[in-house]
Amino acid sequence: MAGAMVIRNVEVDGRGGVDVRLEGGRIAEVGAGLARVANEVDGRGGALIPGLVDHHIHLLALAARAGSAALEGVADRAGLAAVLAAAAAAAPTGGWLRATGYHERIAGDLDRRVLDAIVPDKPLRVQHQTGSLWVLNSLALAAVLDGEPPPFVERDASGAPTGRIWRGDAWLRARLGSHPPDLGPVGRTLAACGVTAVTDASATTDASAAAYLVAARLPQRLTLMSHGPLVAPDDGAFAMGPLKILLDDHALPDLDAMTADIARARAEGRAVAVHCVTAGELAITLAAFEAAGARPGDRIEHGGVIPPDAIPTLRDLRLTVVTQPAFVFERGDRYLAEVDPAEQNDLYRCASLIAAGVPVAASSDAPYASPDPWSGIAAAVRRRTRAGLPIGEAERVDPAAALALYLADPADPGGPPRRVTRGAAADLCLLDAPLSEILGDPQAGRVGMTLVAGQVVHAAL
Repeated sequence: MAGAMVIRNVEVDGRGGVDVRLEGGRIAEVGAGLARVANEVDGRGGALIPGLVDHHIHLLALAARAGSAALEGVADRAGLAAVLAAAAAAAPTGGWLRATGYHERIAGDLDRRVLDAIVPDKPLRVQHQTGSLWVLNSLALAAVLDGEPPPFVERDASGAPTGRIWRGDAWLRARLGSHPPDLGPVGRTLAACGVTAVTDASATTDASAAAYLVAARLPQRLTLMSHGPLVAPDDGAFAMGPLKILLDDHALPDLDAMTADIARARAEGRAVAVHCVTAGELAITLAAFEAAGARPGDRIEHGGVIPPDAIPTLRDLRLTVVTQPAFVFERGDRYLAEVDPAEQNDLYRCASLIAAGVPVAASSDAPYASPDPWSGIAAAVRRRTRAGLPIGEAERVDPAAALALYLADPADPGGPPRRVTRGAAADLCLLDAPLSEILGDPQAGRVGMTLVAGQVVHAAL
C-alpha cells in the first residue's frame, strides 16, 4: 500500500460519507470505510470532483502580464496617460514598458504619435484587448525595426510605420530578445482554482516555446496547439493539440488558403481549431470545413458571435465550440453599448448550442479574461455584466451544466464530463462544502485541495 492516499468523508456524485483511495496516480477505490493508510486527508464532507480543465489559455502571455500595466479599468485618455506615466516613472532607465488590455473605447485608435505624447523617453508597447495588435511608440519602433518592415507592420499613406503591429508576436519576441516570463505563479494560481489540465491555444508555439513550457514544470497536464509543425515528446510532457488557424475580420484569408491549412493538419494527423470571434470569421470557417471536410476534434475557438442559422451547420459538421463565458461578465457592459441589440443574443452562446447537439466546452482565454474558471461558471449561469445587467439570458445554463463545461477530457472538449471513479486519473479538486452549496455561489476560494496524478499541488485545508 506504499504511496497510497485516502481522502475520507467526501461527497462523490451527490453521495456523502465516501472515501476515495488513490494509488499509482489513479483512483484505486471508491467506497465507505476503506482500509487505513499512512497518508490520509479528511475531506470534511466537501465535494470531490475531477480537476477542472481550461481548454483555451495563453500561458506565456498570462505570465508576462504580471509585469505589465493593466488598462482594463481605464476610462479615458486622461486615465490612460496617468497609468502609462506612472509605469514610466517606476521603470528603470532604458527599461521597456509593457501595457495590456487597451480598447478603442478608452482613447480611440492608438499609434506611435499618441504614445509619444504620453511616454516620449522610454520604449513602450501597448497590447490591444484582443491580443491581435501591439502599438509601439517611436523609441520602441526604432529598437525593433531594421531594414524593410515586415508586412504586418502597418504603414501610413507616406509609407512610414504607424507603430501598429498586427499578429507580430513571434517577430517582436525575436527582435526584443526578451527572456520568457516566470510561469511558476501561473501554475500556482491555476492550481488554487482547481485546474489540473490546460490547453495552450497559442498559434505561435514552436519547439523552443514548447521546451520552455515543459521546463517550467507546471503542475497542470499540458496540451499545446500550434500553427506550425510540432511534435509531442515520447515522455508525455505535453500532448499534441489541434493546428491553430488565426483569423482577423479585417484581413480574412481566401477559401483555398484555409482549406490548404486544414489539409496540412490532416497530413500531420491533427484536428483543427479556428479562431472565430466575429460572424464573418465564422462564415468563412464553416465554408472551409464544408469544402475540406470536418472531423471529430475540430473546434471553433471563442464563438464570439454565432448567428442562429449557423447552429445547424455547426451540428452537422460535428464541430466543437470552445467558448469563454467570463467575457459576458467582464466585457458585457461594452457589448451592450456597442453591439447591435439584434445581435446581442448571438454573443458567446451556450444553452442554444447544447440544445442543438453542438458540443460545447468552456475556457478562460487568459490573459484576455480572468484565469479563474469559477468566474466563468458563474457567468454561464447568470449571464450578467459587471453592472448587473442581463445579456443573452436565453443562453443561461444550470450550475451543473456550467461546471461540466470545464470537466471534459482535454483531448475531447465538449465530450462527457470526467468522473471520480475507479481507474480514472487522480486529477482531482476537493471543495470545502457539498457541491450544491458551492454551485450556489461559485468561487475559487472554496477549493480546498488540488491533486494531479495523486500528488497534492495546492492545499488550503
